[in-house]
Amino acid sequence: MSDERTDNRPETRQQAQLRLLRARFRQRGIDIAPGPAGWEENGVEYHYEPRSLLVGDQQVNVVQDHLRSREIECEVQERNPTAPGYRVMLVPGGTMHALREVDRAMGPGVASCNHLVHLSPGSAGNCPASEPTPVPPDSTPVPPVNKDRTAGHGVRVVVADTGLDPEAEKRSPWLRGVTGDLDRGILENPMTEYAGHGTFIAGVIRCLAPAAEVHVRASFEPGGAQFETELVEALMDILDNDFPDIINFSAGTWTHASRDLLTLQLFGRRRLRLHKGVLLVAAAGNDGQRQPFWPAAAPYAVSVGALDPTLSERADFSNFGGWVDVFAPGEDLINAFPVGTYIGEEPPNKGVKMKYKGMAKWSGTSFATPVIAGMAAARMSKTGENGVAAAESLIKQAQDGAIPGLGAIAVPLVNYND
Repeated sequence: MSDERTDNRPETRQQAQLRLLRARFRQRGIDIAPGPAGWEENGVEYHYEPRSLLVGDQQVNVVQDHLRSREIECEVQERNPTAPGYRVMLVPGGTMHALREVDRAMGPGVASCNHLVHLSPGSAGNCPASEPTPVPPDSTPVPPVNKDRTAGHGVRVVVADTGLDPEAEKRSPWLRGVTGDLDRGILENPMTEYAGHGTFIAGVIRCLAPAAEVHVRASFEPGGAQFETELVEALMDILDNDFPDIINFSAGTWTHASRDLLTLQLFGRRRLRLHKGVLLVAAAGNDGQRQPFWPAAAPYAVSVGALDPTLSERADFSNFGGWVDVFAPGEDLINAFPVGTYIGEEPPNKGVKMKYKGMAKWSGTSFATPVIAGMAAARMSKTGENGVAAAESLIKQAQDGAIPGLGAIAVPLVNYND
């Protein structure tokens, strides 16, 4: 399916999300290009920066020499001192031509494009799986607040997302003490698409681990997308300055040739593994497909798919496959959301003015992810395990209740309010 309409058919949710994504980047004066080759006929799978190439720092000179020998103009950019093992190469003639040449001559994985990683529009689908629906301000959270108010004590969870609504804790007591960067999307009137995403996620974590120390970083621009080179810098800053036990990363993308994101792969190998026990939990994506979604599919991350409200089946939108580590509740969750208005941009709510009074219902693997982050934090405070060990224990238990044809499922069942 193409992302551009050539007839009078109604705009699909995917087309609406892609339109919004491109408009946001045009406002910033930044070009993005769709991929892969043939996307006009087969549909967009990812977006990338159209005139840059990412190369591992140990191969950069060889790649540059080879491209120049093929009369492909290229220039290695100044080294970013915080970049974990990669260099950015400017290729004015276009990323994909240069990348195909490097793949042909040196094999896959030496170079990659600079992918756009998103909270919002996806490829065949979307993350989140829906726009947030207003619910009454006195609605009970789903999942509800853990009766054990000590769960998560001593555990620090950092959410790499849109930032935080600082007023939310006044309306939602389970968010008291949560800190973070301001979510700038809530300042616009009407709110930016995906504003409140980080606040909602922090609320889910705090419901499951009420005593956890939660900090929400504004790692994404309003609109919910960022190039992988920018995100890896944000993740490194989190490691170096926030000292997390768990990082919640409810974002991702399909990629060129379905390979791991080069920057995140190097981050996982060269930086994350040196921070013993730090858990990275990532959303499996909402395309309803088996194709791996990155970075969730990588070995350095715990990937989380979404269950439907019955908690016995996969949510229709959730990606799946052997690369998904665990499934958790992710459809029709209810939690804290900013007060304000939003004009629906996607079918079936396109053009509808929605008013929020502090709570919302939302669906997506974006929100199944903090269920696992919260469960891991709660376990850590009880067992003394580090983040990685706690996740391994949770997944082992979840495998005992695995659903045939789906996989391990983790559902918080005990010590919760009715």
